[in-house]
Amino acid sequence: MSTAWLSLGSNLAPADNLARAAHALREQFGDVVFSPVYRTPAVGFQGPDFLNAAAVITTDLSPVELNNWLHALEDRFGRDRSGPRFSSRPLDIDIVFYDDLVLEGPGNLRLPRPELQFAFVLKPLCDVAPGHRVPGDGRTLAELWSAHPDRKAPPAPESLDLG
Repeated sequence: MSTAWLSLGSNLAPADNLARAAHALREQFGDVVFSPVYRTPAVGFQGPDFLNAAAVITTDLSPVELNNWLHALEDRFGRDRSGPRFSSRPLDIDIVFYDDLVLEGPGNLRLPRPELQFAFVLKPLCDVAPGHRVPGDGRTLAELWSAHPDRKAPPAPESLDLG
C-alpha cells in the first residue's frame, strides 16, 4: 500500500461538493485523514472564493491509476476541462505527494505537485502532515510553511468539517 497526499478545492457550491467528495474518498479508500477547510481567493482568475482542504489516503492504485480515478470523480461532479486552466470548478483534486516519488507525466501528473507553492495547498497539507519531507527538496511541510510569505496572513478557516 502507498500513501498519497491530496489537495481538494471547489468554488462552485463548495461546501456541498467538498462534503460529497470526502464521502466518495472514504467509500473508495476507507480511513481518510482530512485537514481543516480554508476559504481562499481564486488564483489566476476572477471568481468566487474557493474552499480548500487536504486529505491523506492509503491506496493500492498506482499514481497514474489514482490520478485517473480522481479525474473521473471530478468529471462526475461536472468538471469541465474545455475552458481555461484557471477557472471556477465544482471539484478539483490533485495528488500532491505519492510516497516519496518524484514524477513528471504522463499528462498533467507532476509529483510533487507544483501548486505546493500556494498557501491554499501548503497550509492544509501542513495541518495533516507537518513533518512530511518534500521529495526532491528535503524540507518538511512545516519548514515550507514557516518560510511562506502568506504565513502571517494564513487562509481563513471555515466551519465545514470533512472528517
